[in-house]
Amino acid sequence: MGKLSKTWGFLVAIILTSLILAACGSDKESTKAEQEVDVKAKASEETTEEVEKSEEEAVETTSSEANSGDISGLIKYMEEETQGTAKVLYENTEPQVHKMEGVTVTLDNYTLVELNDFHTDFSIPFNDQTNGGVIVAQYTVKNELDKDVYYTPFFYLSFTGAQKAYNNYRDLLPLEDQLSEKLSPTNDYLLKAGESVTGYYTYPFGQDDLQAALNVSTTAVEVPAALAVKEDFGSAIGKKGQFTLSLNTAGAEKVKSNEAFYQDKATVGDMGEKKMLKEESGIGKSETLGDVTVTLDGYQFTDFTPNEVEAPRFENFKTGVVLLTVKFNLDNKGSDAIGLSSLSSKLTVNDGTQYMFGEGMLLEYGYNDLIAAGESGELLQVYVLDKEQYVKIWQNKSFEVEVGPIRNQDAEDISKGKTAVFSF
Repeated sequence: MGKLSKTWGFLVAIILTSLILAACGSDKESTKAEQEVDVKAKASEETTEEVEKSEEEAVETTSSEANSGDISGLIKYMEEETQGTAKVLYENTEPQVHKMEGVTVTLDNYTLVELNDFHTDFSIPFNDQTNGGVIVAQYTVKNELDKDVYYTPFFYLSFTGAQKAYNNYRDLLPLEDQLSEKLSPTNDYLLKAGESVTGYYTYPFGQDDLQAALNVSTTAVEVPAALAVKEDFGSAIGKKGQFTLSLNTAGAEKVKSNEAFYQDKATVGDMGEKKMLKEESGIGKSETLGDVTVTLDGYQFTDFTPNEVEAPRFENFKTGVVLLTVKFNLDNKGSDAIGLSSLSSKLTVNDGTQYMFGEGMLLEYGYNDLIAAGESGELLQVYVLDKEQYVKIWQNKSFEVEVGPIRNQDAEDISKGKTAVFSF
């Protein structure tokens, strides 16, 4: 019995040991399987996150590409809307900026598009033609002041010889993209403090007008001033301005060459061609008229050939035209604003034996063009000279310019009749 008991005890121990080892093996296999499941699940989660991240990046890229291709999308819309065929003739992405004492208008870019064979429903703004062109311009109006202002985005476009002023045609682009919808009567043209608004403008040309504009090669856009008070044009902020849009390579070259000249109306208004004959800048001669210091800064003599449209204005100058443009700087330390449009001047030539007055039709100044109290600004004066007399007699003799008296916006004398005289 003793041996049998030992034998059974030994067998029972072996059986228990086997069961324990089997259980341990089962637990290891279970743990290993669970770990494999966890690894696969984690890998699956990481893959899902990578896919989601990739999709997000793809959306951002697509969005970026869409933004960079805004103009192409708008042109496509125009084609579909009008049933016409569009072709880009010229584009310019160099911004032009006009600042108005805290309110800034920027011409961000523009594209000239040829639009042909469109539906007759769209022919009226194209002078009843179904072939023509469209300038698509993007503008941004920004209010950098800490108060609200009012801005009417009436950016009228014209060119030398144009039969009318061109304005936005709202049926060519989606309304939500147009500046005239973002600043409109529905919101009282309100531009809140710190607000910036960007939108598009379209200028339609019939085939004949398009060709006329291309021949001239440049167009001009009028930039209105902002208003501090709704519909009160006496509350203008800053001065109106102008953007020049070249329509081809010749126009771009003209714009660049015009940068060398003082910006009188002959230059800004594209009234003809200037060629520099003589110039001097940085003269720095000054005289004081009451509370205003007048400084002669420089002058330019230019050989001027008026274009076909402007030629009748100069028909009395049979031998040709020389323009003298004189630049003054005015430092206004008085309490009244200086009205630039009300200032006058006289030029004396030929050793004091002949004289002429400044030509207002060649200046860009209007009623609201002012130099405010405590500020400084530029004053241009232009004189039209007979070319033959200039070449044969005047150019080798001294010139004398008398400017003043200084006047305020209402043309009232604020320098007690005093004038400043400069010789050069």
